[in-house]
Amino acid sequence: QVQLVESGGGLVQAGGSLRLSCAASGRTFSNYVMGWFRQAPGKEREFVARISWSGGSTYYADSVKGRFTISRDNAKNTVYLQMNSLRPEDTAVYYCAARRPSNYGLAYNPERSYDYWGQGTQVTVSS
Repeated sequence: QVQLVESGGGLVQAGGSLRLSCAASGRTFSNYVMGWFRQAPGKEREFVARISWSGGSTYYADSVKGRFTISRDNAKNTVYLQMNSLRPEDTAVYYCAARRPSNYGLAYNPERSYDYWGQGTQVTVSS
């Protein structure tokens, strides 16, 4: 069992930056693929980024590529999402998620493939 708690959301102007954190409980954090998703008002939740158990490979949605960076610190049981050059369309509730070891490919990131979810943190980008 893994429990996830996000933090770091807030209000920022367009062009600004935020760093989200997701603290995980459990001794097996380093075994999990970690992902970030987001859900804007009136829209379905969408994939943002994911990182392998070692941190050695990452994958991003096209909409955030080059602006967002996912990273992890297994010693601290924490995954991060550094968000730069924020746009109003990035406004959403951001969720972190954990996936048990599997054979899924790097680009396979539907919601149903993730086993544990945090409660979300609000990010609002003003124009």
